[in-house]
Amino acid sequence: MEKVRLLVVDDDPPIADLVATVARYEGWEAVTANSGEEALHRAAEFHPDIVVLDLMLPGLDGFAVLDRLRLSGTMVPVVFLTARDGVADRVAGLTRGGDDYLVKPFAVEELMARLRTVLRRSAGPAFQRSVLAVADLTMDEDTREVRRGERLLTLTPTEYEVLRYLMRKSPTVLTKAQILDHVWEYGFGGRSNVVELVISRLRRKLDGDPDTTTGDDKDDEPQLIHTVRGVGYVVRQVAE
Repeated sequence: MEKVRLLVVDDDPPIADLVATVARYEGWEAVTANSGEEALHRAAEFHPDIVVLDLMLPGLDGFAVLDRLRLSGTMVPVVFLTARDGVADRVAGLTRGGDDYLVKPFAVEELMARLRTVLRRSAGPAFQRSVLAVADLTMDEDTREVRRGERLLTLTPTEYEVLRYLMRKSPTVLTKAQILDHVWEYGFGGRSNVVELVISRLRRKLDGDPDTTTGDDKDDEPQLIHTVRGVGYVVRQVAE
């Protein structure tokens, strides 16, 4: 399957880089541009499947960039990401050919969910619904539903992110430091015990604790999260 190609256009490089980095964690290809002219140049050479576009850009603003993209004949989906929250701006962005409009400050998780929705709606050739699976454990990254067989698991946001990271990397063994860096994204010092606590809660939920799941619990489900002593944790069907 080809990777989704994302162009992120924002005059604030840290924001553009953040969105691009998160997209790469999703398995996408991502490039950035910090001006309207650079955005058009990048679009011409990169041929993105979807564009995140700020309105307030040096030189050509976001509306002008969208107009020129449409005049060039490309119908690439465009999601506006901007601090301009007026109704007139929202209406203009959508009526001039934008596919969605998100106001800053924003949650990266919401932006990625909107991008996936726009891609699915536009039926882009590089996009497929993202469902992770290990044995009978499945995770739908669009709906954020996690199931063990037929059981729907109720996870906290942190539990979800830890499990998603383990499932994405399965069958690779991940250290506590890797999990901390990926999920918490800032220095926790030596507090690796927070990973142990989250892993412990996930194990109870995956193995059928009736207080933490919905549906019929099962007592005979094999353990999926394994500890590799001296290394870290891994999600797989059978322990080595």
